[in-house]
Amino acid sequence: MKEKVFFKTFGCRTNLFDSQVMMSALRDYELTEDEAQADIIVLNSCTVTNSADTTVRSYISQIEKEGRARIYLTGCGAHTKGEGLFASNRVFGVFGQSEKTRINTLLSQKERFFTPGDLSFVDDAIVGEFVGKSRAFIKIQEGCNFRCNYCIIPYVRGDARSLDEAKILEQVHILAQNGFGEFILTGTNVGSYGVGEGRSIAGLMAKMSLIRGVRRIRVGSLEPIQINAAFEEILDEPWLERHLHVAIQHTSPSMLRLMNRRNRFESDAELFARLRERGFALGTDFIVAHPGESEAIWSEALHNFEALGLTHLHAFTYSPREGTPSAAMKSSVAGDVARVRMARLHAVVKANNYAFRQKQGALEVLIESGKEGLYEGYDQFFNKVLLRSGEDIRGEWMRVDHYEVGEEHNHGEF
Repeated sequence: MKEKVFFKTFGCRTNLFDSQVMMSALRDYELTEDEAQADIIVLNSCTVTNSADTTVRSYISQIEKEGRARIYLTGCGAHTKGEGLFASNRVFGVFGQSEKTRINTLLSQKERFFTPGDLSFVDDAIVGEFVGKSRAFIKIQEGCNFRCNYCIIPYVRGDARSLDEAKILEQVHILAQNGFGEFILTGTNVGSYGVGEGRSIAGLMAKMSLIRGVRRIRVGSLEPIQINAAFEEILDEPWLERHLHVAIQHTSPSMLRLMNRRNRFESDAELFARLRERGFALGTDFIVAHPGESEAIWSEALHNFEALGLTHLHAFTYSPREGTPSAAMKSSVAGDVARVRMARLHAVVKANNYAFRQKQGALEVLIESGKEGLYEGYDQFFNKVLLRSGEDIRGEWMRVDHYEVGEEHNHGEF
């Protein structure tokens, strides 16, 4: 009888893609979506914050108490915490992202192993399915050349390098043939795709749109400087999502300099105004309580933040990452102050999102999941929509003309 393998994935869309690559590479094992049945658990980890590391360790502790499965660690945490977890016998094996296509061989090894791999590798894996997903994640690049003072990711993902365009388009073609219509481009710094190679993310997306079956293309996250003239030329294309996530990290000019960010608030505000005029829902990342975030800087940042009209937000409290310049900075913000600031940001965005949804017309919704007549999916603005239906509409594209705008999401019937 084949051993059963369960994948536990933490963190970003890149990890979701990497997990799918590993699932597709299994040959001598049975894949299970039921954690309780697993003989082996592959933990694809995130290390972007201390909280991410804590979550991974807590999950390992939970599995250890149950004592029912061998644990293997991969992902970004393999490079920061893997050696310690391996030395303390908390995981059977550790392997880096570059080793993921060898997973069948690695799981078959009888001896414990620590194989961090190569941070300069370029993915060439092709997958034809995404288990349990109605949207397909397409990794187009790996690594980052930016060196923001707070960020550990370039040290665990390496410098930026782009995947082969022909491989990417082949991947999209296969998945489109298999019934996927929405594609989410992902990577460590996805907007850096093709830089220095005569290629661009806008050009890649235009080529993807020509593949039969491709209905909607989303981008995981972009830096402001990556929404250039070439990208602005595709903003009105019908296949482009009507939501853009533009990572600015903060809205105080002095804090952006302290973070060693490349963006500046004045140009960010001009960009966001142009995108709002084109009808886009807008999201961003924001780091609360980075060292040096004084009351004066916070007040300035909040004033600027309120002017951007953001409808979506991925905010988190600053977490020092060992070896980064920010970790050596002395000034800190008290936890209770950070929580108040975080709540204020979320309140602003929640109100903006509700007002934005009230102004929209017909919604194009891809239904992702549901049971007992209640289904959920996301529209072109990346807002959740709940639909009641007597039919099983999972995986279907639904045009929703009549719906009620709720406080948290829209809902209707079909």
